[in-house]
Amino acid sequence: MMNCTRSFMSTAPDGGQLLSLLLKLVNAKKTIEVGVFTGYSVLLTALSIPDDGKIVAIDTDRKAYEIGLPFIRKANVEHKIDFVESQALPILDKLLDDKDNEGSFDFAFVDADRANLMNYHERLMRLVRVGGVIVYDNTLWGGTVVVSDPSLIHPLRKQELPHVIESNKLLAEDPQVDIFQGAIGDGMTVCRRIY
Repeated sequence: MMNCTRSFMSTAPDGGQLLSLLLKLVNAKKTIEVGVFTGYSVLLTALSIPDDGKIVAIDTDRKAYEIGLPFIRKANVEHKIDFVESQALPILDKLLDDKDNEGSFDFAFVDADRANLMNYHERLMRLVRVGGVIVYDNTLWGGTVVVSDPSLIHPLRKQELPHVIESNKLLAEDPQVDIFQGAIGDGMTVCRRIY
């Protein structure tokens, strides 16, 4: 993983610990991950859910996922993971085409493109059950959400920043969820669906 030039994109270790704890607290069995990268968070999820649990793991980059696949296999949890190489929105829409999927997921983790966060949220709110949890990663975006001078923001962060700020605002105003945003990793927002 250290040889992967984009290793900074992985879920932070403290974020992984939080995910594992949340999965256990809600007794998650059926989960969705939007944005998988090398599979670190998928591995944590697979280790935290029961042996008959299932993960729908969606990412556009199978090669990145395959970097972590040997670790998933060594942990003997590959049978829990349904990796789908695709953009996420079409897969979420396909899941919603089957009415039996509505409210059937216990947990969702989103670590994907910031421009679609609210599109993901809208769909995941239909897929995750009442009392279930949706976690968004990178919601503090390197601390840039509070930087008053835009010239101080790295160009790679600047492009996605408006999407992160808008998503944070909309999540905070969504009456369907209780939320917590913490300085864990690059910022994590935990949403518990209340209706």
